[in-house]
Amino acid sequence: MRIFKTRSLATDACRAGSVAVNTLAAKPARDVRAGELVTVRQGVILRTLRVLGVPPARVGAKLVPEFCADLTPPAEFEKAREQRVQHLLEREKGSGRPTKRDRRLLDRFLG
Repeated sequence: MRIFKTRSLATDACRAGSVAVNTLAAKPARDVRAGELVTVRQGVILRTLRVLGVPPARVGAKLVPEFCADLTPPAEFEKAREQRVQHLLEREKGSGRPTKRDRRLLDRFLG
């Protein structure tokens, strides 16, 4: 459940204003404490996490769920799925109407 794969990606997200701690924009070097609410904008998803505790040192990705609880509503993950499907169905501008073959392929894909 690690939010960012690398520390540099997390730093970039903080500098872009995509990370907030208790509704205040977070700076990259800010320490979090137990009980704080962290919100992260990742594309169309707004992830919400509650910090349960702070590990004494850096831990592996498998141990991260022990220190935070994911409070993100399922509707946020549904947004990402819908966008993925919309992207697949999107047609190139100026390509005209779908042909009979295109419609059959779409029906087969969706049905």
